[in-house]
Amino acid sequence: MSDLPSISRLLADEAATLDLGEAWSSRLNAPLVIYLEGDLGAGKTTLTRGILRGLGHRGPVKSPTYAIVESYPLKPFTLHHFDLYRFTTPEEWEDAGLDELFSANSVCLIEWPQQGGEFTPPADITATLTHDGDGRKCLLTAHTERGRESLPL
Repeated sequence: MSDLPSISRLLADEAATLDLGEAWSSRLNAPLVIYLEGDLGAGKTTLTRGILRGLGHRGPVKSPTYAIVESYPLKPFTLHHFDLYRFTTPEEWEDAGLDELFSANSVCLIEWPQQGGEFTPPADITATLTHDGDGRKCLLTAHTERGRESLPL
């Protein structure tokens, strides 16, 4: 849907990325699929950590690079944080049984979604993080009406 909005935020440092995630968390409702795009070290897991903090999670949040997915059962929904960086073929999505984690009660954040090819469910929102001097830029783009409703204010 080309008429749905994008929101751009400049993030001066890691704390600003955490703050954006925390503020954004109140707008997220299941079911929702969010692609997290950006180079290594761009802040994808930091943004996820902020979202989880905003949802009340107080434990550690690590990158699921080796585990493929980390799941966080929360009061409003279960948040699944995927990292497909190590996939060598899209068929690994099916082999890992990842479709089972997508439900009416889940919010799914997917790093490196292109690695899952046609198996990766379509995004409601894409969060693109890029280096911008010493900070980052985050561009949030809605692809569905549900995504539009979930963008931060």
